[in-house]
Amino acid sequence: MTLSTSSNFAKPDDAFRAIVEAHRGLSDEQSADFDAALVLILANHIGDLDVLREAIALAQRRMIGGDQQQQQQQQQQQQ
Repeated sequence: MTLSTSSNFAKPDDAFRAIVEAHRGLSDEQSADFDAALVLILANHIGDLDVLREAIALAQRRMIGGDQQQQQQQQQQQQ
């Protein structure tokens, strides 16, 4: 099994909205705890360590890419 990065939802906006709504009313700490629980539940559902590792690597690359974009934007604003 390989990691699927295309949307598998018939209505992806509804899926995103459901996640956002689940965070409504939570503190930052509760929201982080909720995210961790959701990740572990979904990782268990996937049940494939290779796919999980692929997803972790993709998330890490996106985080690094986002950090680099933020730094570039801040540098441009300072100029």
